[in-house]
Amino acid sequence: MNLQSILIALALLALALFAMLNWTAFSAPTALSIGFTEVQAPLGMIMLTVAAVLTVLFLLYIFVQQASAMMELRRTTKELNAQRELADKAEASRLSELRTFLDAELRKLEAQGAAGTRELSARIDALQLQMQDKLAESTRILSAYVGEVDDKLDRMGTPPP
Repeated sequence: MNLQSILIALALLALALFAMLNWTAFSAPTALSIGFTEVQAPLGMIMLTVAAVLTVLFLLYIFVQQASAMMELRRTTKELNAQRELADKAEASRLSELRTFLDAELRKLEAQGAAGTRELSARIDALQLQMQDKLAESTRILSAYVGEVDDKLDRMGTPPP
């Protein structure tokens, strides 16, 4: 209960206490003019009734205002939850797309790595074959040179050492 409600309740309690203490004055008939005629009625009772009716109307107005504020708050909360769910779904979708993209890129990199490895292996094999050919050719050339030197030594007549 807030301070405003307490003050209103205290004011109504004071009014009720005042009416009880002065009940005879409130219920005493008085000549009242209502424009075109005059009537005998208790002025205090009329004023007390008007105050009670106004109090009930104000309380009803406050109740309606609070009810509409609560309904607006509930509607806003539902919209906020819906927007939050939408944002969560969008975020999940983006994460899923990112995961798919990263998986595709990883596969592409793995394929490129495998292709590079195969290409490198093929080049190494080719270079190895070239090296073997060059070694065989060098061996043949060296053998030919050794054979020529051996022939020259044989022609010179000196025995090889």
